[in-house]
Amino acid sequence: MEIIRSQRRSSKVDDVVSTLPLYRSAPPLQVRLEDFELFAIDRLRVLKGISDGLSRGKKPDEMEKLVSDLWKANMRHPQASEFVNKDIISHFVLRLVYCRTEELRKWFLSMETALFRHRFRLETPEAQRVLLAEFDHPYKAVSHAEFESVKEKLGQVARSFGQSLPSADAIYFKVPFEEVPELVAGRRVFLQKGHAYVAMNQVVSLVVTQFRSHLSKALVLTNRKWTSTIREQEKERLTPIVEALSTSYLGPDYSQPREFVEISIKDIDQVANSSFPLCMRHLFEKLREDHHLKHGGRMQLGLFLKGVGLKLDDALAFWKAEFSQKVGSERFDKEYAYSIRHNYGKEGKRTDYTPYSCQKIISSTPGVGDHHGCPYRHFSEENLRAALGKMGVGNRAMEDVMDKVRNRHYQLACTLTFEAVHGSSCDAGINHPNQYFSDSQKILHPKVDPAR
Repeated sequence: MEIIRSQRRSSKVDDVVSTLPLYRSAPPLQVRLEDFELFAIDRLRVLKGISDGLSRGKKPDEMEKLVSDLWKANMRHPQASEFVNKDIISHFVLRLVYCRTEELRKWFLSMETALFRHRFRLETPEAQRVLLAEFDHPYKAVSHAEFESVKEKLGQVARSFGQSLPSADAIYFKVPFEEVPELVAGRRVFLQKGHAYVAMNQVVSLVVTQFRSHLSKALVLTNRKWTSTIREQEKERLTPIVEALSTSYLGPDYSQPREFVEISIKDIDQVANSSFPLCMRHLFEKLREDHHLKHGGRMQLGLFLKGVGLKLDDALAFWKAEFSQKVGSERFDKEYAYSIRHNYGKEGKRTDYTPYSCQKIISSTPGVGDHHGCPYRHFSEENLRAALGKMGVGNRAMEDVMDKVRNRHYQLACTLTFEAVHGSSCDAGINHPNQYFSDSQKILHPKVDPAR
């Protein structure tokens, strides 16, 4: 692959170069299809981690550490010289993925802006000045005479939020106040005649505002190109990847049980009560109550049970014991047993089907008489409160869960439920029903240290 050097002019004074791209234009290089997807997935892990952190209300210092850890964990490259390439390629691939609807554009814009803000803050002051120059804004540092005329006011603002007083060699920029809305909202700048005096250590706000504005416009233009030409031209190659990435599940597939090798029929009621997430618990209870589930429910619960370790023979016996009460043993063997064996890869194409992720479950649309899907999305508030109370979620935690539901943070609502039920934090968040089960079992049945 062609090496893409940093898209940055060096400082004439000391040849300072920043490795933080501004993503002004896509690089003209050949990208392997494998890298096209893998690089995008790695960056998506970072952006989704940022989204989870913000949704959980993490404090600024906690977010700084989270973003650093996410970047280090996901954006490395075996070849150091390819790091900048991966950064730029992954951004432009996801720009294509998230340009397609207003909702997708809004999410991507917010997460990329948060990431850029963090990375800019990590740059040296010299590199920050180089980046500032890259935006070609018309704002210049205020003169010494103007600085002296407003120095007292600048000092008052600095003292109000615990900053040191501006020194004689301090650098300030005078910009229209609408360029730094977050500083104005936080009363962290001195305003005079429609202008804000922005200190060098606050310039991140100015740069981020311009970065966000540029990216917002670029996403709209990318959407036009996507709909007019790219989608049709690449329908056999890139389009399927692009259209799948925004809803892709990025964790383990849980096609095979992990730490807990298997569960037996005799244990299933107990583990359902203690370790099933609400979506699977609801399906399980409805199956016990009605002795039947429609296709969507059978698939969602059946693959989950397979993933937690219910063997094929036990699965057949479990489903037959329930369904035969409603449809009879003969009809079960004729109409339902095949699909259970099929899910275990024993019929048809012999495909070993994987349990559904939260993303897939949330996006499903259950109809009348269906019980699959995500309760946090599909239940009425009254029914959801009743179900959470049955799981043992207390009043205070329940209000936190309902707040996340109202804001459509369904996976975070499930995460808060997990934490309330188990009395233990889940910083990684719940992204898969089988992850919920596995993490629950780890807490309820910790492995004994053999060295003890």
